Amino acid sequence: MAQLVEKANRKIAWEFLEVLLEAVPYRIHTILTDNGIQFAEQPRNRNKIYSRPMRFDMICQANGIEHRLTKPNHPWTNGQVERMNRTIKDATVKRYHYDSHEQLRCHLADFLDAYNYARRLKTLNGLTPYEYICKIWTSEPDRFNLNPIHQMPGLNT
Repeated sequence: MAQLVEKANRKIAWEFLEVLLEAVPYRIHTILTDNGIQFAEQPRNRNKIYSRPMRFDMICQANGIEHRLTKPNHPWTNGQVERMNRTIKDATVKRYHYDSHEQLRCHLADFLDAYNYARRLKTLNGLTPYEYICKIWTSEPDRFNLNPIHQMPGLNT
């Protein structure tokens, strides 16, 4: 799941997390983020008496999710995210000109649908991300909140 926003802030981060939790059919156990102010207090303010918990962390805690932070100034720690961001940029803004943000949003949604439901990945043994999730669901259904087959795009969506 990806979202195009004008400005990344705390509210956008926790709203995205809430939408993500509704959208994915499986239970998320760990989230790894960078140390941006939308995800964590600045290092100098962490673990102080007056610091209050961030809403992002409160949502993680309420859903049994461990929120981990990468080491500051080490973007390679979150390599999968960095690589996916590059893949998205290469397929959209580096390849096409958009007259509006709405045009980019539509193309991004189309790209993600094609990626998730049609692109076969070597790391998933030639399966699409959707096929892989369905395969895991058949072998480990207790890891899921709902049947992922119901999320297949088609005539009923």
